[in-house]
Amino acid sequence: MDPILGQIQIFAFNYAPDGWTLCDGRQLQVAQNQALFSLISNTYGGNGTTTFNLPDLRNAIPFPSANPSAPFCAYYIATSGTYPIRP
Repeated sequence: MDPILGQIQIFAFNYAPDGWTLCDGRQLQVAQNQALFSLISNTYGGNGTTTFNLPDLRNAIPFPSANPSAPFCAYYIATSGTYPIRP
């Protein structure tokens, strides 16, 4: 099953699966990501014409733990998948 474009999910590993990108505030080109841009626009930065940014959730700790050996978890956004249907 394909993810929904723009869906944010926690994964317990330190790499982005195919079709997902780390929510680290990176800047993307509108021309190469038109569908995702149509959903989030320049809400998280960028000039809104040629660039936009992903949300930066690097400091959002999904599972706070005092245990430094706890597994790595991070937020990722679906950069490909099913376009959501709007009512």
